[in-house]
Amino acid sequence: AGRYMAAFREYSDKYPFRMRSETPEIAIELSLQPFRAFATDGVIMFSDILTPLPALGVEFDIAKGVGPRFSSPLRSEADIAAVRDPDTEFHPEQQLPFVRETLSALQAEVGEKATILGFVGCPFTLAAYAVEGRSSKEIREVKRMMYSQPALFDALMDKMTRMVARYAVYQIDSGADVVQFFESWAHHLTPAQYERFVVPSLRNAIAHVKKARPQTPIV
Repeated sequence: AGRYMAAFREYSDKYPFRMRSETPEIAIELSLQPFRAFATDGVIMFSDILTPLPALGVEFDIAKGVGPRFSSPLRSEADIAAVRDPDTEFHPEQQLPFVRETLSALQAEVGEKATILGFVGCPFTLAAYAVEGRSSKEIREVKRMMYSQPALFDALMDKMTRMVARYAVYQIDSGADVVQFFESWAHHLTPAQYERFVVPSLRNAIAHVKKARPQTPIV
C-alpha cells in the first residue's frame, strides 16, 4: 500500500523482502506508514502470500526486481509427499510468530480508528508458485501436472487448502478484522479448468474459515 512512498522505499533499498516482512518491527512500521500519512480507514499487514510456505517445508526467496524463486520446485510424487501435513505439522504459532506479533501490534496501535486487514494466497496460486518455482505466464509445469498427474495435483491442492484455511484463522486470532483471499494465477486457466482445479479447494478453504470464525468478513 505504501510502495510509492519514499519512506517505504528506504526500507526496500536497505533490507531484503523476507527480512522486512518477517521482522515485526519493520513489518509494523511499513504497515502503518500510509495510515499515519493519510489516516486511511484500513491498515494492511505488510507480508506476502507466500509467507506460510516455509512452515510446510517449501522454501523460497524473493529477489528484488525479479520476484519469488523456489530452489526446489514441487514436480514429483516424492516432492509433494515431503510437504508437511497441515493438520499435524503446521503450527503457525511456533513457525510464524512474527505474523501474530505484527497483527496484534497493529490492532493495539490502530484500535477502532481503522480496520486491520490480513490476507492469504489461495490454494491454487500457492500451488502454482511451488510447482513452477517462479512467476510464469504459461504455467506449463502446472498444466502438465494437472493433466498428466491430476491425482498428484489434487494431493498438493489438498495440502495447500488445509494450510490456507488454518493460516487465515490464525491471522484472525492474531488481530485481523478482515481477511482477503488472493487468487492471482487463476487468469491463466480456462473457465473449465478453473471450475475443475480451483473452485472446489477455494470453497473448502473459505468454508472452513467461515465455520471457525463466522463473524469475520472474508474478501
